[in-house]
Amino acid sequence: MKDETKRTESVASDNKGNRLMKAIVVADQAAGLAGMKLAERPEPRPAINDVIVQVHASGFVPTELEWPSTWADRADRNRTPSIPGHELAGIVTALGYGTTGLSIGQRVFGLADWHRDGTLAEYVAIEARNLAPLPGDVDFTVGASLPISGLTAWQGLFQHGRLQAGQSVLAHGAAGAVGTMVIQLAREAGAYVIGTGRAADRQKTLDFGAHEFVDLENDKLEDIGGVDLVFDVIGGEVQKRSAGLVKAGGVLVSVVGPVEARPADGLAIDFVVEADSAQLTEIVQRIRTGRLRPNIGTQVDLNNAVAAINSKERHKGKTIICIRP
Repeated sequence: MKDETKRTESVASDNKGNRLMKAIVVADQAAGLAGMKLAERPEPRPAINDVIVQVHASGFVPTELEWPSTWADRADRNRTPSIPGHELAGIVTALGYGTTGLSIGQRVFGLADWHRDGTLAEYVAIEARNLAPLPGDVDFTVGASLPISGLTAWQGLFQHGRLQAGQSVLAHGAAGAVGTMVIQLAREAGAYVIGTGRAADRQKTLDFGAHEFVDLENDKLEDIGGVDLVFDVIGGEVQKRSAGLVKAGGVLVSVVGPVEARPADGLAIDFVVEADSAQLTEIVQRIRTGRLRPNIGTQVDLNNAVAAINSKERHKGKTIICIRP
């Protein structure tokens, strides 16, 4: 491990001499979001090919606490108390043995491993390959809002959906963090985009670039006719109805687990988003040039994060935890 950059602040340590940091931890799966608490945890140490990142901002997805990887490692061993959060933007402070491609002091953003302690903390250990450089003209809060939403949209549309110019896309949950990325990337690629959601989501969906909006509570989904690609973030009955709309040779892409309904003459694909540095770079360049806009909802500091995450209000856009001012 190479030497860390110098720190001027006073750092607490435990009885083993480990430096401590603030982090949000979970230990009780049954408690869900209500079981989150702010605590002191030992600062992470980098493994081979890791970096340590001083986290400035972190994204959070409430459904994380339903994921098995939050509670167990790859060998299915209990790993609690664990630190949630997988999206981050910050500054590299240390390099593990063999780490190349990044340097101490560099601004970065990326997607942390599902099975390791995450980003709702002052520091995180993360493989260098999961990060991309964050340009100096992109805020840390914006950088932290992009990894899951941006990569999910990119991989669903282009890797799995094989989207081509002139095709049509039905984007469910269109006003959400993933949905607004799907709309913008699909439209930039030359697709005709139909967004869905609640009535209150209509204007936001259209503002982000959808050509049409379908109110799932009041409009008839089947009235849109056939589409080349369905991007499903809802599942259930909506997915079943959507499968019948996929044209011959089209595809239904799902991020909510195994597909329950398959198109009669098309593909059905479910996937879990993966870290990809090159794709992150493509996404952030579109942010810089104005071709993409982030969809950031609640912003809150680490001390107030547990209360904000547990709010009963509907989350609109990506929740961002600002770890450092």
